[in-house]
Amino acid sequence: MARAGQAVMLHHGGDREEARKRLLDLWLEVGEDGDALHRCTIAHYMADTQDDPADELAWDLRALTAADSLTDERVDNHHAGLAVRGFYPSLHLNLAADYQKLGRDDEARGHLLSAQKSLGALGDDPYGDGIRAAVRRLGDELGL
Repeated sequence: MARAGQAVMLHHGGDREEARKRLLDLWLEVGEDGDALHRCTIAHYMADTQDDPADELAWDLRALTAADSLTDERVDNHHAGLAVRGFYPSLHLNLAADYQKLGRDDEARGHLLSAQKSLGALGDDPYGDGIRAAVRRLGDELGL
């Protein structure tokens, strides 16, 4: 998780290629059947480093699949108080944005509705506020 965080910092610092390389190396190390929390995290951030919206979608789908196999116990062991349900607003928001970029607005709306339904899992904090605001903005764009 620390190495994934370092790759994310590279991405936020503007080195998208190196971040993508490091995340891919981590993905290959963890493997398709590796720890679900690691797969979810790596895929979630790997999506953000993609140039092609179809590739971004593929990585976001991997993140959602990994989240679906996570347990609250595993997540809480990583970070006390964290719950799997708190992952879904962001995961579905990202998928909605991916589908919108690809012109697949019906699928985008479906994931945005899932994001909206799961917003109650977010805290009243800057992270939660940011996700709620992004859901509202995309909802406005998609006519929801």
